[in-house]
Amino acid sequence: MDALGDIVARDRRSDDPALVAPRGNRHYDYRRFCNTAWKTGNYWRRRGVHEGATVAVADAPAPETVFSFLGAALLGAKTRFGTTDASVGDDDFDARLVVAPRDEIGDYDVPPGTQRVAYGGPPDDPSVAHFERDVWSENPAFPETPIDPETVAIVAGDNALSHAEVLAAARRVADDWELAPGDEVAVRAPFSVAGTAVAGVVAPLLAGAVVLLPDDDATGDFAVAQGGAPEEGGVVVPPTFGWTNYPGAKVGV
Repeated sequence: MDALGDIVARDRRSDDPALVAPRGNRHYDYRRFCNTAWKTGNYWRRRGVHEGATVAVADAPAPETVFSFLGAALLGAKTRFGTTDASVGDDDFDARLVVAPRDEIGDYDVPPGTQRVAYGGPPDDPSVAHFERDVWSENPAFPETPIDPETVAIVAGDNALSHAEVLAAARRVADDWELAPGDEVAVRAPFSVAGTAVAGVVAPLLAGAVVLLPDDDATGDFAVAQGGAPEEGGVVVPPTFGWTNYPGAKVGV
């Protein structure tokens, strides 16, 4: 695999579980997961997202966070997790889209040219797009869009991780944990920490395992967390950026 879009390629579709979010009783097998990622990419394209553009995604443990990231990656766009700079009207805020829960989207004072997309129910503001409705109506197929592996996939501050760097780091996690289909990786760290998406989303998807966005009761086999976690298989503390300290960040294996 050379680019993040390869983890949702057509041949990855199956009935195996891909993402579980107990809070909303939401379950995606790899077939539905890939289809939804493609739909999101198609919708982002229609909203003006393109290679090199930025999609800012609120730091929320929701399936829409994952699909927003993958939809952007399919187009060669960058994802910035966390949208605090948008909420204060920063003139340097460069995102083409801001994606956030319905109850939060109105808090973001975005500059001209930035569109807002809400999920978790229809937005009150007609100028805000509705993720569930609009993505659902998209074509569940995605045209082949070659992406250079050195294209930036994740940005945080002035730092950037390319598709190649994300995939390489994710493979290290998947290999160290010996992830296999059915293994659940619980995402307990904030997405605003760049390593969370790497270890908590990309690593399990590479291995055909399961991304778990847990509620208070759910427990996975492994976890990405900054503090304690109930998972017994192992816990990765995601680095703030990059993966140079990854070997020392692995605990409980």
